[in-house]
Amino acid sequence: MWRHCSLNVNSAKHTANGDQHVERSSRRIFVSSRGALLRQFLLTSGAKLKAENIRMNLELLESFGQNYPEDFDGALDCVSIAVTCAFNRQGTLLAVGCNDGRVVVWDFLTRGIAKIINAHVHPVCSLSWNRNGHKLLSAATDNTVSVWDVLSGENDRTYRFPSPVLKVQFHPRSSNQFLVCPLKHAAVLMNTSGSHQVIPLDDNDLNIIATFDRRGKYIYTGNAKGRILVFKTENLELVASFRVTTGTLNTTAIKSIEFARRGECFLVNSADRIIRVYESREVLTCGKDGEPEPIQKLQDLVNKTLWKKCCFSGDGEYIVAGSARQHSLYIWEKSVGNLVKILHGTKGELLLDVVWHPVRPIIASISSGLVSIWAQNQVENWSAFAPDFKELDENVEYDERESEFDLEDEDKEKVDTKGPDQEDTEVDVTTVEPIQAFVSSDEEDEDLDALMYLPVSPEVDEPEEVWQGTGDGALQDDGMTPAAAEKKRSHSNTDQLASSKKKKMKAFDVHLPDAPKDEIHPLLSANAKKSQENKSQPRKSRPQKSRSSRLEKRRERAKVSDPEISYRENTNSGDSIPL
Repeated sequence: MWRHCSLNVNSAKHTANGDQHVERSSRRIFVSSRGALLRQFLLTSGAKLKAENIRMNLELLESFGQNYPEDFDGALDCVSIAVTCAFNRQGTLLAVGCNDGRVVVWDFLTRGIAKIINAHVHPVCSLSWNRNGHKLLSAATDNTVSVWDVLSGENDRTYRFPSPVLKVQFHPRSSNQFLVCPLKHAAVLMNTSGSHQVIPLDDNDLNIIATFDRRGKYIYTGNAKGRILVFKTENLELVASFRVTTGTLNTTAIKSIEFARRGECFLVNSADRIIRVYESREVLTCGKDGEPEPIQKLQDLVNKTLWKKCCFSGDGEYIVAGSARQHSLYIWEKSVGNLVKILHGTKGELLLDVVWHPVRPIIASISSGLVSIWAQNQVENWSAFAPDFKELDENVEYDERESEFDLEDEDKEKVDTKGPDQEDTEVDVTTVEPIQAFVSSDEEDEDLDALMYLPVSPEVDEPEEVWQGTGDGALQDDGMTPAAAEKKRSHSNTDQLASSKKKKMKAFDVHLPDAPKDEIHPLLSANAKKSQENKSQPRKSRPQKSRSSRLEKRRERAKVSDPEISYRENTNSGDSIPL
């Protein structure tokens, strides 16, 4: 258009003097059109620049609000040796499975023990909360899986498996179904009534790991040959499958599959030390024998670290992976794939488990029997709230202004407002809006039945009975004689014993015909190897000491324990004892 207008102007310049009117009109057309184009270009470029500035400002502001932990923030000592842990859906309670079979439930806000459940006799290897937090699923190394009522601490059901159980997981939306991964066997979809379904296999590989997706509609399984299968939870129909390769035709074993709480992403931890992030929509779209491409590949290029446990952050924007060699946590940003932080624990410790808080930027890791907490370093900046705030090294005398603390400033000039008086608007203080962090994308309201905290009652060792008089016939506070109160107390004890006898634990034996029965759980196999090595090594015989030296040692011990013996010996030898 500009070229066309310039041709008109050039042609107008070569016209005769009598055609000046045509030249001026063409110039006006050119200037007006060029101005309109320039104005439109400036408007569009200005809008783009403004949008770019807004985006840069948002990125700048988001950079100050980091959503990942940075420092060590204390440890939780469960008295026993901690093995595994799991947060509830709101992140208010933390369940820790211990080596002595106990499950310790921590109130994470107060960092105190809320309840101790004597769950198993053998070590607890896996834990899972149901959606509302009232039930807790635990698996032990003695091939048992139990469902516990968190409020009462009682056992609802116990399931006995023929082979060791590696992992258990409640259905994300239903408390009547859970997933069990036995050792060297296909994954089992269990119902709380005792019935079960075996998830089909592929490639006849028995090293299976399985997990539910974010909403429990599908079950993802992976085997040692790098093949991942996707089944519908309703009828176990195969809907998608693909194979994880190392860039060539070689495959790698799948160690774990973890889903994010937000979004449609999941990660695959494989034996080639690479964490691959996929989108579940793309996997389902590719169908059977598809070839979905991972959106991110995360690894430690320097040390080639083998990953023990990986998981997403609460918002799904970060990924944390724990090293299998030492107590080190690597944190990546999912969208970019860059390593943002490395958290180092005590040297020489081995990592057992890692979980990210569902809502806050907090990570809990287990090593050496303790639960380590990693959080942000909160720095108090009062000047951010009050711009004129100043930190003082010493006290300064302050001169009060005359009208500084008056309710109304008398010297202030009154400003006449000619506008209409504004009516007072009513503020709604009764409506409770749901917290978006606790609500899924397909829900509108929070779960009102969710168990957020556990009630704690004070423990009274010996309650003192308050009497209203003296003697055998004196009345207590409730107006009863001591004989009647004792009778009532014994009656209540018999009722409690009767109720405890009535409520029996429901046990179910799960029959898996192809399950190996002589396998040892991986947690116990390491200890068994150590004990075998110690037995195989010949014991070194200690040099036997003479009888006289042993008598002298006994005499010295007796002197230390009984001063009269040393006094007698000293007097017999003739030594003088200072008074």
